[in-house]
This record gives sequence, structure tokens and C-alpha cells, in this order.
Amino acid sequence: MAAFDIIFISYNELNAEENLSQLKERFPLVKHVKGVTGIHQAHIEAAKRSFTPMFWVVDADAVILDSFNFDYTVTPEEHDIVHVWRSRNPINGLEYGYGGVKLLPKKLTLSMDKTSTDMTTSISSRFKAMEEVSNITAFNTDAFSTWRSAFRECCKLAVTNNVESLARLKVWSTLVEDVPYGYYAYLGALAGRAYGEKNASNKEALSKINDFTWLQDLWSLEKSQLSLEHKQ
Repeated sequence: MAAFDIIFISYNELNAEENLSQLKERFPLVKHVKGVTGIHQAHIEAAKRSFTPMFWVVDADAVILDSFNFDYTVTPEEHDIVHVWRSRNPINGLEYGYGGVKLLPKKLTLSMDKTSTDMTTSISSRFKAMEEVSNITAFNTDAFSTWRSAFRECCKLAVTNNVESLARLKVWSTLVEDVPYGYYAYLGALAGRAYGEKNASNKEALSKINDFTWLQDLWSLEKSQLSLEHKQ
């Protein structure tokens, strides 16, 4: 049994119920936060549901590896550290914190800055990247979900603008055609990169990448442009 609550967060992802069902087979006490608008707000709701000082977060598109057991423990002195495990990207093979399982401090999550672009790094000044791979982030279930995920991540990588982030951005921005929805990951990566570079110092503009309605509208515009290019 996990020492801390495990909370599964979903927002209309196509594979959410399947992934939740698989997780509950191993960990029946998993709690489910469903349909809360806003990434920050969903994690705050998860913190409210937790009865432990730290809580695990599993994203809806996460396929947890059999080797990952949620058995990591921390001392009381570490209850203010955000822990993020690695995840494997099913399109480009990258393994880092994007989409990985998180262990979050309850109190600090409840009081996080809801206007921040990157929710994970806004919770605490203490952050620990874990080396173990916790899951596969199966975000490529349909064209929009794939595009949206790539857009958001590549915008953040472009804004971070360090050697490691730029190396990952280069991989994201490379077309992989022999995997489901690889083309839409490529389009999302290019669009997100451009948006991040253009708005690197505009906090209000960057905060929009956490607004799924805005992203849906942007995707509709992208689709219409693709259709026009195809006709030409």
C-alpha cells in the first residue's frame, strides 16, 4: 500500500477510463478528480481530496509501468519538495519529467500561484527530478490531444531556453511518421515553439497554454489553415 494518497486527474481524455481501470487493479484506493476546468484548479482539488501530507498525481494519459510501485517515502523535512518522475514519450522516445508521476506537498499545492505557466515548478522552491521512469505518457490518442500536448510542452521548453530544454525541443520538432498521430505532434511542437519564443516575456500570453478552450480555438484555426494549404 502506498504511504500517500494516489490521485488520478482526468479531463475528457479518450484513454482516461482505461488507464484508471488498469491503475485500480493494482491500487484499488486510487482517488479520481474528474472534469475540473484548469490544470492548477484540478491539482488544487486533488490536494483537497488528499488526507496525507504528500500525494501522488497520475495524469489521465499515463500508462503506469508494472515496475513502478508508488512506494517512495520521504521524511517530514522533505514534505515541501515537489518530486517528478520520468515518463517515456511514445512518439519521440524522450524520457524526462514531461507527463511523469508526481509526488506533491498538499499544503503548498493548495496555495500555489494559479497564474503560473508551469504548474509543477510553481508549487515549491524545492524540486527533485527522479531518475526512474514511472509511465508512458500516451497522449497520442487523437489529432487534437496530440497537437495540444506537443504545443504546451514545446512552448514551455522554448521559454526555459537552456541547453537541456533546447535539445529536447529539437527532438520534439523532428517529424516522426511511423507512430500514431506523429504528424500532429510535429505540428504542435512547431506551433508551441513559435508561440513560446514570441511570448517569452509575456506572462499573460503564456498562461493561455493552460486554457483548454483557447487551445481548442487555436487548433481549429490551425486545422483551417492546413485545409487551405492542402487545397492550394
